Parts: sequence; C-alpha cells; structure tokens
Amino acid sequence: MNLTDYVKDVSRQDFGLEFKHKALWNSRLQTTGGRFFPQDGHLDFNPKFYKKDDLETFRKIVRHELCHYHLYYAGKGYKHRDKDFKELLLKVNGIRYAPSLKSKTFYYYYQCEACGQVYQRKRRINTAKFACGNCRGKLSPQNRSQG
Repeated sequence: MNLTDYVKDVSRQDFGLEFKHKALWNSRLQTTGGRFFPQDGHLDFNPKFYKKDDLETFRKIVRHELCHYHLYYAGKGYKHRDKDFKELLLKVNGIRYAPSLKSKTFYYYYQCEACGQVYQRKRRINTAKFACGNCRGKLSPQNRSQG
C-alpha cells in the first residue's frame, strides 16, 4: 500500500472524512513528523518516523496532519494554537509533538590500571598521551556502551 492510500484509510477510519489530495515522503524534513500545505492540500511526511515496529506513532503523526487538513477545508481553526485543532487532535488521539529522533550517545570507558578510577568519555582518547588524573597511572580502554 502506498502512502496516499494509507492516509486515505486513516482519514476514513479515524475521521469519517475523505482525503482527496496526495501524501508524499519528504526526506529533507529533520525534526518534524509531517507538514500540511494549504496552497494545494498535499501532505508531506518524514520517512524517518515510519518504522515497521512502531506504526502506532506514525499513525498518530498522520492523524495530526489530517487534523490540519480537515479543519482547513471545514473553514475552522487549523493552526496549532487554535481551539478547534486542539480539540480534534485530542478526539482522534493524535500527537501534538513528534518524538525525538536523536540516537543515544555512545560512551567510551577508561580505567586506571593503578588506582582503578573509571572515566567516561563521549570521544576516544589517546591512552599514550593521557594519564589518570588521580595518580598519573596508565589508562586502559574498557567496553564502550550506549547511554
């Protein structure tokens, strides 16, 4: 099923209204889940939010954009600050803000061979150049982890 057909299905099931325009993927979007264009009625969606294991979040993003769409064509307040928008978004269980796409940071751990002091760093360090801050002992790399 292509994106436009999916958006049409969501519109019919969750709003009871028809979606009559196109829905497109826009990989240039960085932090937003989607956009509504009142000029021609089409919707853009960020493909980074479409994950097979989390279709419910993507569906909520689609509902959010459809709230803009249907309210605009009904002549009601379709912007984020409008009461009509907030009420409809709550009614259809859409999300107000897109979830963060930032990946978790990897940390590098180093342990002093002399005193056992552990250091956590986001960047690798040159163990030949740097020593322990407590006892000037040699640092040895440990397993890196996600934090």
